Amino acid sequence: MTTTVAMPPVRPISVTMSANLWLLAVAAGVFETVLAVSGLLVSGEASAGEVMFGLGLRGVVFGAAVLLVHHLRKGSNWARLGLAVLLGGFGTISLVIGPIGYLMDGGSVGQAIASATAVDWAFWVSRVLHLAAVWGAMVLMFQRPARDYFASA
Repeated sequence: MTTTVAMPPVRPISVTMSANLWLLAVAAGVFETVLAVSGLLVSGEASAGEVMFGLGLRGVVFGAAVLLVHHLRKGSNWARLGLAVLLGGFGTISLVIGPIGYLMDGGSVGQAIASATAVDWAFWVSRVLHLAAVWGAMVLMFQRPARDYFASA
């Protein structure tokens, strides 16, 4: 009598790279949060309660993102769709709405650069890296090998 054991599908490199980019995006978000909270505490622009609420909310989002990435690696299509909609869609909007609002209120890129501090530059570099990681992760998790992986898992 012969027993056949089904092997689990092999995770394609595109899914692994996508997961790693999602984790890079989370790390960038944590870094940006540290910069923003530090600025709020130094300036006194926010109460301790406001800061704690913001940190709690971001902690939930970052934790959910890491959990979704864990399930993405395992081949869960619901995690892929969750990352795409929640972080790829709404997350991207939350990352770009501030700069768009600044420009719509009459600010200019030249003004922002001229008055930028080292902290501003660190934040901007992180934000660009954050967006690039999100968009790269989105592309990678919808390539054909990834689609086949999620369909077979």
